[in-house]
Amino acid sequence: MSKIDWSKYAPLIALIVLVAISAMASEHFLAARNISNVLRQVSYTGIIALGMTFVIIAGGIDLSVGSMLALVGVLTVMILNAVGEGWFAVVLAIGAAIALGALFGLINGAIVTKGRVAAFIATLATMSIFRSLTLYISDAGEIVSTNQKYPDVGGGYFLSVPNPVWVFLSLAIIFHILLNHTAFGRHVCAIGSNATVSAYSAIKVKTIYLITFVITGATVGISAVMLSSRLNSVSPGDAGLFYELDVIAAVVIGGTSLAGGKGTIWGTVIGVIILGIINNMLNLLGVSAYLQGTVKGLVILVAVLAQYKQTR
Repeated sequence: MSKIDWSKYAPLIALIVLVAISAMASEHFLAARNISNVLRQVSYTGIIALGMTFVIIAGGIDLSVGSMLALVGVLTVMILNAVGEGWFAVVLAIGAAIALGALFGLINGAIVTKGRVAAFIATLATMSIFRSLTLYISDAGEIVSTNQKYPDVGGGYFLSVPNPVWVFLSLAIIFHILLNHTAFGRHVCAIGSNATVSAYSAIKVKTIYLITFVITGATVGISAVMLSSRLNSVSPGDAGLFYELDVIAAVVIGGTSLAGGKGTIWGTVIGVIILGIINNMLNLLGVSAYLQGTVKGLVILVAVLAQYKQTR
């Protein structure tokens, strides 16, 4: 009889325990409206976290996603306003957002693979560049959409569930298949485990690694659309602020190794929801906003320490 590897189910067990504790701590937690709000809020970072899972499994990291979201969001709304009214303008803007995100991801990946700069340093630099460009292009002022249809994209509902949640879950299914049932997914895991051995196995290491950054950039574009359409505007200084921390935290809490080589999409989904529930409960219990970062930091530390113990 084979042993059950409980470490695989640790994020799910943690989520179940957290939901039970939250339900007992606040009578408002299980209210349909509260659950809907939690899922909507986590979808914005969750969409990006799905892409980040590929980067981290491959042994990299992307610190620029928050600033990239702000830049893509500003450019998307500008394009939308330039094209005009109607759904054609909305569809064009959405396509432009995904393309811009993928392009910025490609730039990050090229710096890392072609320029041979460490991913941490490269994306730390582009994080500053993207935010600076956002403030310059927008003149540090809020960019507001004039298209009457745009708010329906991120602010609408389907079967009483917010649209961003459907997008998040749909991407999770697609990316799960991509990671677990395609050669690309197997190559990503192989590169994260040992890039040198992967190269000797005829895997195009640099190409695969670069594609993971492009995927992350594309998810940033999708998230930028969901967020900017929900608010019908983009604030260049605040949009995507500290998103990179929440995204990386969610991926790690979900069981993806920071050392690369292993991870799951559904683990990331659970990690995103765990972070969302923690934030929600702190708000419901009236915990000071100044202490919420402390709690989140402790959760990240526990997740990383748990990984460290498993690898020893």
